[in-house]
Amino acid sequence: MTSEKNRTEGSTVYLVATPIGNLADISERAKKVLSEVDFIAAEDTRNTAKLLGCYGIKKELVSHHEHNKYESADRIIARILSGESCAVVTDAGMPAISDPGEEIVKRAHEAGVSVRIVPGACAAVSALALSGLGTARFAFEGFLPAKAAERKKRLEAVAHDDRTLILYEAPHKLRATLSDMALAFGEARRISLCRELTKLNEEITLTTLGDAIKHYEESEPRGEYVLVVEGGDGKAPEGGEDLSMLSPEEHVGHYEDAGLSRMAAIKAAAKDRGMTKSELYKLLLEE
Repeated sequence: MTSEKNRTEGSTVYLVATPIGNLADISERAKKVLSEVDFIAAEDTRNTAKLLGCYGIKKELVSHHEHNKYESADRIIARILSGESCAVVTDAGMPAISDPGEEIVKRAHEAGVSVRIVPGACAAVSALALSGLGTARFAFEGFLPAKAAERKKRLEAVAHDDRTLILYEAPHKLRATLSDMALAFGEARRISLCRELTKLNEEITLTTLGDAIKHYEESEPRGEYVLVVEGGDGKAPEGGEDLSMLSPEEHVGHYEDAGLSRMAAIKAAAKDRGMTKSELYKLLLEE
């Protein structure tokens, strides 16, 4: 490409991908744009300042994160409309993907502002390629809801989706997420746990949800994870079924048929019925 085609222009938003771990994974075009735009919108200006320092780039940084994204986007678009250019970056990877940079892109389109992409590293797509699972059709779920009830509802909604699912998860939430997935998907469902991508301790583990739970009962989760989960059976979820009307054994059998182990099925059925596992287990013995 010629320098003319790579020219950085005013009144333009540039989405610039940054490395997800290995500092060498940045393009020459990305460094050029970062050094030539009028200012950079960053999720965490401290992290971005360190990144720019590695490449010898000094540039004005403005904060744009989840808690100020609406007001910040208004100020950024106003500057763009005045003729300035802006690079949008996230802490790692592709901005605007499960990221507050999405709001800038929305406002830019509404205002008729040009938005351009400087492609590069993306943790979700990288993990999918490495996973060993199907790549032809996939769905990106990002981060699951923090509240348990909302997280369970989200997982139940995608339990039968036959596309490969991609999710992000922090280490301190991994065990709870794997348990919730096993309840929704069944312990036999395959999962690829992609940890610390492109970093020194990069690790890809293709296993089942059941075995992943057992592993992390003994090992402490470390680093950031991308979870790539095998697709379901493609069947529409059953609606309106009152499982509490089933006998205890039928209720547990419902979850066993879905792929859960005996103990996991008892746990799920007990939760539905508002009782403890031991209480339900006693009922099962009485039948």
